[in-house]
Amino acid sequence: MKIIVPMAGRGSRLRPHTLTVPKPLIPIAGKPIVHRLVEDIAKVINQPLEEVAFIIHPDFGSKVEEDLIAIAEKLGAKGTIYYQREALGTGHAIMCAKDSLSGPAVIAYADTLFRADFTLDANADSVIWVKQVDQPEAFGVINLNENNHIIELVEKPKEFVSDLAVIGIYYFKDIAILKNELQAVLDNNIIHGGEYQINDGIKQMMEKGMVFVPGQVDEWMDCGNKNVTVETNSRMLQFIHEDAEETMIAENVRIENSEIIPPCYIAADVHLVNSIIGPNVSIGKATHIINSKIKNSLIQTHSHIKNAKLDSAMIGNHVNYNGEFTSVSLGDYSTLD
Repeated sequence: MKIIVPMAGRGSRLRPHTLTVPKPLIPIAGKPIVHRLVEDIAKVINQPLEEVAFIIHPDFGSKVEEDLIAIAEKLGAKGTIYYQREALGTGHAIMCAKDSLSGPAVIAYADTLFRADFTLDANADSVIWVKQVDQPEAFGVINLNENNHIIELVEKPKEFVSDLAVIGIYYFKDIAILKNELQAVLDNNIIHGGEYQINDGIKQMMEKGMVFVPGQVDEWMDCGNKNVTVETNSRMLQFIHEDAEETMIAENVRIENSEIIPPCYIAADVHLVNSIIGPNVSIGKATHIINSKIKNSLIQTHSHIKNAKLDSAMIGNHVNYNGEFTSVSLGDYSTLD
């Protein structure tokens, strides 16, 4: 089994956090989004993982590439890096990894997380992960026939088609078939919205009689902007706390006259002084927090925070924040609400 992960550019909706760290590498409950995504897919498919192919922009840099390769290797798989130099759509991004497009594979866009417990249909040519939503007109949805087979993908339908939204994760029994169809999309310059889309390749597979079935997830968590990323961090902390599968507080956290209200993730070498932390807080390694109350927030590494009262906050790496500030130095895209 292979996992193909289009990661595109750094993105603008999470600035300034994505100016130095690509969005898929922002930690959720102490682990990069893309790491959690690949792990969760591996659990669902329940098959040996051969390769994880990441499609990135070249300006991500060697350190990011090393981190991505390490994610694959931690899962016992080969890590491969491909480049998409221009943002020409999902179909184009997938074809940038055409050398890896063979055999069974999952395609997963790297800004979403999910929780699911189901078995892949071995008789289906493809599975498209979906989630029941309240406002299907805001999403791409699937249309099913009487056999529960997907016969159509409809983008933001004006009239009701179904309430099952496509979350951006797909399984193909043989992804080489999709590769051939996407090559035809590129060769014939089939463009929608100014881009080459995966849906055009899937549509051609459906027209040739390929069987597509839905795989419904229990939870679908977005990481598209600051507010939903903080919310996703909180929900993931709750899941991990309930499952008790991961260590959430490092052994060498220094706690002085402070209280931790679970669920929280607190990394190594964190120092808490006269503070109340939680619930739903992630704190990266070597961060110091003094005289503060923090809840429902995501704080990354090597930051120093004091005299702060934070709720629904997202703070990056190497930040110095004093809640009693009188002198301010803020860079591009910074926000104080």
